[in-house]
Amino acid sequence: MNRNGTILVIDDEEIMREILETLLTREGYQVRLAANAAEGLELARALPFDAVIMDVMMPGMDGITALDELAKIDSDLPVMMITAFASVENAIAAMKRGAFDYITKPFKNEEVLVVVRNALAQRRLVAENRALRQNLQAHQNRFGEIIGRSSRMRQVFDLIIQAAPSRTTILINGESGTGKELIARALHQNSTRSDRAFITVNSGNLPPDLLESNLFGHVKGAFTGAIYPKKGLFELADKGTIFFDEIGNVPLETQAKLLRVIQEREFMRLGGVETIKVDVRIIAATNVDLRRMVDDGKFREDLYYRLHVITVELPPLRERKDDIALLVQHFLDKYGRENQKPNLELSPEALDLLLEFDWPGNVRELQNVIERAAVLSSGSRIDVDLVPEHVRSSKRFQMPQVAIPPEGISFREVITDFEKRLIESTLEAAGGVQKRAAELLHIKPTTLNEMIKRHDIRPRRKRGTPLAVPSPPDEVDPPDEEPADDEIEELSKWRG
Repeated sequence: MNRNGTILVIDDEEIMREILETLLTREGYQVRLAANAAEGLELARALPFDAVIMDVMMPGMDGITALDELAKIDSDLPVMMITAFASVENAIAAMKRGAFDYITKPFKNEEVLVVVRNALAQRRLVAENRALRQNLQAHQNRFGEIIGRSSRMRQVFDLIIQAAPSRTTILINGESGTGKELIARALHQNSTRSDRAFITVNSGNLPPDLLESNLFGHVKGAFTGAIYPKKGLFELADKGTIFFDEIGNVPLETQAKLLRVIQEREFMRLGGVETIKVDVRIIAATNVDLRRMVDDGKFREDLYYRLHVITVELPPLRERKDDIALLVQHFLDKYGRENQKPNLELSPEALDLLLEFDWPGNVRELQNVIERAAVLSSGSRIDVDLVPEHVRSSKRFQMPQVAIPPEGISFREVITDFEKRLIESTLEAAGGVQKRAAELLHIKPTTLNEMIKRHDIRPRRKRGTPLAVPSPPDEVDPPDEEPADDEIEELSKWRG
């Protein structure tokens, strides 16, 4: 098939067929001709076409009837109807029946070419979306909602397949929002334990005593309020998998007991004397450097090596941007179904913005952006206006240029001022939550807290505004965007 596209022209007027064949061939398209609807349908059944140009009024079977038959052959095939000016209502009726567009006679050559280019662009978009959905379905059958086809993610998938059947403890390293729990669930689902329990432990939300009670259970009277005996999560996960989310948050005193369970596969309930044996597969995840925590005395070295048998390194989204289009399609399908808005699609301009952004919040942040756009969209097409402002203006995150006056400038004052306003903007984007702001800036929360005190930054009333990095004084204004060229303007007219 011609790489530019193959077009079927159906028209009972020989001169019209010749004009269109000459025009389209000169533009690099492959053209096949049919003198009536029956002949055109026969060609459409025998050969693949990218688009059809067809006259509305023809002897025998008319264009409206033929349009319905073409839809049975290929429901995605864009069909452009040719009609005389006096019969435009017939073309409009055809569009209501599924025609892509119409061309009135007499026509200008460029008008025809614009409509054809537009039709072929839609054809390619539909084909790409179908391929994305098929790719998604293939992955979801085995990996749930872990979406990716980049080389980094293929390595992760290969490791899941190799490691899942074993009993070995696995450590998942990755930034917040990269999908560490999804990886843990995929390891469980691809193991021989898939029909047993998968239990998640939120490691850092509880004081040590309560965390141990949840993990190991307790006997009656073990502490004030222990009226009844209680099974712990390890017992509930027997023959299954237990997942420690953010293992680095487990207190040191609990780490020793956890180490015993990993080594001996046994434990005692709080206040009890009976040893309980379990067959549990342990998966842990962290967004911090456990090796550094060991060096700082905040994590047991022996536990670290017990966990560090097989490690899954989950890349941040900025290092696997090839996966963004696939992730976008997955979230469009998901939130389209949830909001009764089928066939949602992202405009090329909006997708370009998402591809350029670095996604400090990783896949979770991208998911939130698509969910917001799906909820707020008034039609099936999501355009740039539904992309959050901080994503649209991502270039602000680059260090701005500063005009240097003849008398010079204080380096220290500029950097200090920029640092202060950067922290203020990030705190606003994080809703005033310092821990989240520290994640966005890729620094420790304690470091951020010290900087807040040093700059005497006070909480602001208004929260939740987009992250916008302010610029130092005398910033050079960026050049105005170039206006769209004539062809883009013409396209917009015909599409609108």
